[in-house]
Amino acid sequence: MTKAIGNLNRTRELMEKYHLRAKKGFGQNFLTNPTVLDGIVKAAAITKDDNVIEIGPGLGALTEKLAAAAGQVVALELDSDLLPVLADVLSGFDNVTVLNQDVLKADLPTLVKTEFAHPERPVKVVANLPYYITSPILLQLLNSPVAWAGITVMMQKEVAERLAAKPGTKDYGSLTLAIEYRMDAKLAFTVSRRSFVPAPNVDSAIVNLTPRKAALATQPASEKQLFALIRTCFAHRRKSLWNNLKPYFKKDEEKKAAATAVLEKLALDPQIRPERLTLDQFIQLANAMGEAGLF
Repeated sequence: MTKAIGNLNRTRELMEKYHLRAKKGFGQNFLTNPTVLDGIVKAAAITKDDNVIEIGPGLGALTEKLAAAAGQVVALELDSDLLPVLADVLSGFDNVTVLNQDVLKADLPTLVKTEFAHPERPVKVVANLPYYITSPILLQLLNSPVAWAGITVMMQKEVAERLAAKPGTKDYGSLTLAIEYRMDAKLAFTVSRRSFVPAPNVDSAIVNLTPRKAALATQPASEKQLFALIRTCFAHRRKSLWNNLKPYFKKDEEKKAAATAVLEKLALDPQIRPERLTLDQFIQLANAMGEAGLF
């Protein structure tokens, strides 16, 4: 088996051997802290019964830890220059497949069915996400029909705090609600910027997402309309709920009256800010607006 990848000396050794430099365009920051790597695997609760999809394996430091703990690992790496490195450092494992794919374009259900020897086993996602595309990747995973057993991801600390934010706080927003709709979010631990080569400008955090334990109090009539409403309401955070709802009625007096009636029915103050509404209140609002013909 290869020498452990996830330390500073080994990372520098590999980068020199393969003439590599971290690419800003791929958001590459290589993790070199073995304690953090072990912590990610522990937070994800990986077992030999698990299938794991890793997004952006980089030099393979986390992949190595996952392969030792999981039944099978499929790693998606967009940077083709890293494929020879991964083939080298992971050669001691027979349960790892590396695919040169962009997760944002991947057919995830087909990948699970075709790449895993036992696709019926729990499928977990583990990743050190590039900061610049964290939200698109999370939404891609959440909107996938794959029934994830868990999603454990590293991201910018500021974004991580948004995922687990509570109503009425500055971090609460559309991404918070998209996560809450399907998953329970827990901040596992923070990671210093000094744990990476090159060091990013901000600290990171590990977030663990697991399927919701509690059922939604209210079911949405249309998920599409619900999340369109949420995005509209958070388009201008400093505006009131009423001002954010104006695109739905504009100068149409009949629709304006209908919107007024909806808020009265739900006992929502028009001057409240959207960040104070719970997920259930947004669902009720979307359903009532649909019934009132505002969509």
